[in-house]
Amino acid sequence: MAFSHRFDPTSLREYDIRGIVGQTLTAEDAFAIGRTFGSIVARADGKTVAVGYDGRLSSPELEAALVRGLMASGMEVLRIGRGPTPMLYYTATTQETDGAVMVTGSHNPPNYNGFKMMIGRKPFFGAQIKELGRLAAAGDVVPEAQGSERSVDIAADYIARLLADWDGGDRLLKVVWDNGNGAAGDVLQKLVASLPGEHIVLNGTIDGTFPAHHPDPTVPKNLEQLIARVRAEKADVGVAFDGDADRIGLVDDTGEILFGDQLMVVLARDVLKQHPGATIIADVKASQVLFDEIARAGGKPLMWKTGHSLIKAKMAETGSPLAGEMSGHIFFADRWYGFDDALYAAVRTLGIVARMDGDLSAVRTALPQVLNTPELRFDCDDTRKFAVIEEVAGRLRKDGANVSETDGVRVLTEDGWWLLRASNTQAVLVARCEAKTPEGLERLKAALVSQLEQSGLAAPDFSGSNAGH
Repeated sequence: MAFSHRFDPTSLREYDIRGIVGQTLTAEDAFAIGRTFGSIVARADGKTVAVGYDGRLSSPELEAALVRGLMASGMEVLRIGRGPTPMLYYTATTQETDGAVMVTGSHNPPNYNGFKMMIGRKPFFGAQIKELGRLAAAGDVVPEAQGSERSVDIAADYIARLLADWDGGDRLLKVVWDNGNGAAGDVLQKLVASLPGEHIVLNGTIDGTFPAHHPDPTVPKNLEQLIARVRAEKADVGVAFDGDADRIGLVDDTGEILFGDQLMVVLARDVLKQHPGATIIADVKASQVLFDEIARAGGKPLMWKTGHSLIKAKMAETGSPLAGEMSGHIFFADRWYGFDDALYAAVRTLGIVARMDGDLSAVRTALPQVLNTPELRFDCDDTRKFAVIEEVAGRLRKDGANVSETDGVRVLTEDGWWLLRASNTQAVLVARCEAKTPEGLERLKAALVSQLEQSGLAAPDFSGSNAGH
């Protein structure tokens, strides 16, 4: 029978396909993704696709439909079952599959789900996702075929490989982990059983309703349980994951949060000892402190666009051994494979802490203290958001401002910097300001608000925004 399928247009995103289960994302969509993505792989002379799924209640049904679609395109499907997204990346890399698809809603609410894809070793994103939508609507797929599927138990191999890079010396750490009821649960329990030191796992059971708290470690509220336990146990460090464990959150021995860019300082100093002069990449939302500290440690800091697919591509291009985002995506190509993996980043971080003379909090407090707003996200119509950035950039250029247009606008002044960019995944603009003094922060906020008002937009809510880090 002839195949043709239209996706809800809101589900085709920049980095993945994502939607509300039963509304903008269904099992029919999952089958169509398999049928179309399988055809794309087949036309590139590929035959094998690895598939995994997270702990959401809708994931088993979507995974089964996806596999049927892939097999109908003649694919040999390696099913790794339920687990973290990086375990699928590991499978695709080590088994050298021609494609890979992860069924995951990442850090979205429980009623969402989605699909992250790889073709060969590379992320499948942007124009490729749009093209998948076009091919499905046109029914432009390979003739129906009879593929095959087999279950592959990769977890033990993945855990052994994570443990192989443990480099922590003799100091035994006390670590609290918050799995947030996410997909890493089973793998995490086995991992900590083999790591030295004492390990306490919170919310270790995989539960797609996320009963304890929302699984997004970049939101301080979601770290409250971890912080309380770290303080109560007098632990050395606390580690949190998002729903599919490709993003990490970190808490030091005093229960203070280390943000993504602060964790990157710790990791970059360590990696640069092995790779002097290497390029270390961070996204445009990262603190100037990170870029300065990379340079101070003998590295070449490179500011790049936000988005895990974009960062991975830039790493491959520059040969960078380490990259990271404010959102907690950390990418190691030093001894690892260049994909974002919160479990691996945790093992490497704990190794560094175990080799330290003092506490992690001492490293955090020794960093230059700056004041910054959190990431401010505010609504702006999808059809308008990029135009706003272009208008602001035009005015700044005309004013002779010191502006980087790598991803939106990042404006450097004597006070510090402010950023305005369009989200690739939502109908929002994203802003951030960072200054050396409270007065400087107010001036930066005023400059940002002035530009927004000139483009007909109201000021964002800056409440709770003088947090130093």
